[in-house]
Amino acid sequence: MSDLLRWQRSADTLVLSGRLDRDTLLTLWQQRETVMQNVKVVDVTALERVDSAGLALLVHLREIVRAQGVTPLFTGITDKLHSLITLYNLQQIIVSAEKSE
Repeated sequence: MSDLLRWQRSADTLVLSGRLDRDTLLTLWQQRETVMQNVKVVDVTALERVDSAGLALLVHLREIVRAQGVTPLFTGITDKLHSLITLYNLQQIIVSAEKSE
């Protein structure tokens, strides 16, 4: 079960858990427009694994929210995810809520 990607909405926060990778992201991709309505924060604390495809989806989700007039913040970025973000030079795109405070 931990292999699956799960998400839940809590007010203006989208909470992602499980694995966000090329094998698990299709369902979220298909529902992305609906899922991202009125989201301001994406909580990635409970993600066990993120690969480059998952990172690309996070960037895309950010752009959906920006099209609604909001720049979303990301919470719970792990060291591994931070390394991936840095590797792709996306520090200005995937902005941590912890760093913006």
